[in-house]
Amino acid sequence: MAPVSVQFRRLRRQLAPHGKRLAAGAVALMAVNIIGAVLLRLVQDTIDRLAPGFTMGSLAGGAAVLLGLATIMAAVRVASRLLVFGVGISVEMDLRQQLFDHLLGQEPDWLSRMRTGELITRATYDVNNIRRMLGFAVLSMVNMVMAYVTRLPVMVSIDPGLSMAALAPYPAMLLLVHLFGKPMARLQRRQQEHLSELSDLIQEDLSGISAIKIYGQQANEHEAFSVLNRNYRNAALALAKVRSLLFPALEKISNLSLLLLLVLGAGRLEAATLGDPQGLTIGGFVALFLGALELVFPTALFGFTINTFQVGQVSLERVEEVLMRQPRITDPATAEPLTPQPAGQLRVRNLHYRYPDSKREALAGVSFTLEPGEMVALVGAVGCGKSTIARLLGRMIDPPEKSVFLDGQDIRQLRLDDLRGRIALVPQEAYLFTATVEDNLRYGQPDTERQQVVHYADAAQLSQDIEAFPAGLDTMVGERGITLSGGQRQRSALARALLQQAPLLVLDDALASVDNATASGILENLRQHRRSTVLFISHQLAAAASCDRVLVMEAGRIVQSGRHQTLLHQSGPYQQLWRRQALETSWSLG
Repeated sequence: MAPVSVQFRRLRRQLAPHGKRLAAGAVALMAVNIIGAVLLRLVQDTIDRLAPGFTMGSLAGGAAVLLGLATIMAAVRVASRLLVFGVGISVEMDLRQQLFDHLLGQEPDWLSRMRTGELITRATYDVNNIRRMLGFAVLSMVNMVMAYVTRLPVMVSIDPGLSMAALAPYPAMLLLVHLFGKPMARLQRRQQEHLSELSDLIQEDLSGISAIKIYGQQANEHEAFSVLNRNYRNAALALAKVRSLLFPALEKISNLSLLLLLVLGAGRLEAATLGDPQGLTIGGFVALFLGALELVFPTALFGFTINTFQVGQVSLERVEEVLMRQPRITDPATAEPLTPQPAGQLRVRNLHYRYPDSKREALAGVSFTLEPGEMVALVGAVGCGKSTIARLLGRMIDPPEKSVFLDGQDIRQLRLDDLRGRIALVPQEAYLFTATVEDNLRYGQPDTERQQVVHYADAAQLSQDIEAFPAGLDTMVGERGITLSGGQRQRSALARALLQQAPLLVLDDALASVDNATASGILENLRQHRRSTVLFISHQLAAAASCDRVLVMEAGRIVQSGRHQTLLHQSGPYQQLWRRQALETSWSLG
């Protein structure tokens, strides 16, 4: 775990926005404990009045005062708990929102490297632990300190010797908590890590359930889950063993203090009956016993409180590991204003890019220009760098400065929201949300009228499919669009991008699941609209042939550029790709 000073700074950072409410809760707790200390004195005085000659009137008056103060104490205690627990709940809500917003700001590459189950666990289980720490644990710790501050002086004033005897076993409790603290924190972190692994496997298997069934891997996945499940069980049992030793030990020590008070107090009571002025009255003994009893519960609870606090500290550390991670792709310090009338011109100049874990360049000096309204195809073998260009254009990964220009502006100098409002990127893996078809299509433009939605669905050649759906545009789409075919998902993603009406449309193999005839029809629709410049990245050369120009990539470079007919008669990669696809088509038909 982190040093105490670091832990304190983390706590202060989370509690600072709720300082007034926390202070009000602390004042209420102090009032509860002051009233409790006053009640001890009143109990002592009331019982000591039960001597020969007492009257029911005086006794009833004392009882009424005790009842009134006890009622006020109960009401203030409820208020203190609402205030302090409310702080924990508020921090939980704020922290979960902060974590979610922070994850939205991270670049896709980092999120793809993180395990989804791990992030889900941190945003749910760990945040819940932090709420318990800042609610229950803080309340218990503050209450324990105030209980000692208010009750102990009253007890010492009644009988210093018995008070110290009652507290004598308590240092042993603190020693036990200190000895068990670090092992419990270590075991708690291990348990949370195993829970994250379980969550990740469940999420991954549910997402890939079709592949599991196709390849008959249910038994292997069952065994993998069993191993992780056993690991979690063993970690939970190891933690439970430590707790089962600590908590009963703390309870026995606290009970020992009451036993000492009873044994030693009996002698002081006897001395008082024999006329010893140093003896203890019955009222004083009852007040001492009640005071010690009121200290037993918060002290016995101290072990559980410390455990809750340590669990919360581990969770806070895990959450802050995510929050401290700064996104690599951000808005520039001084962003350029967008050009008032976008044309959709794209200019790529000597673009180089190497992925962090790669030894070779994915792009090695790529240069090309797309004029406004032009439709250009980018083709090449698998792994030549086509998709890297698409991701760089949308700043899913960051290009070098002064290498990519949109309408004459370096995209690195534009705000991310401005850039992504001018470039509509359609990836090959079309993601659809659990919502209606219509809501998925207008995801980027939620206020779009249905008439517009229908228009762009028709441009993406999706209208006939929508008419065949059970509820048309109101048909619910399953998670990740599982209820639709691959081609329907891709055309839905294309219609969603068209609704954005961006000056530049980038299709990154976005029609890979669509047949050549449908793909050519979609491109023809885009050509007729001529509202956007289109970069059509594809391996479908028959569809690419209808574009104004074709750029051919090989090993991270543009090696050919020209119209389809021109390139087809030139010896080079494009001619080879065309012949290979023609041969594959003839084989599939033959």
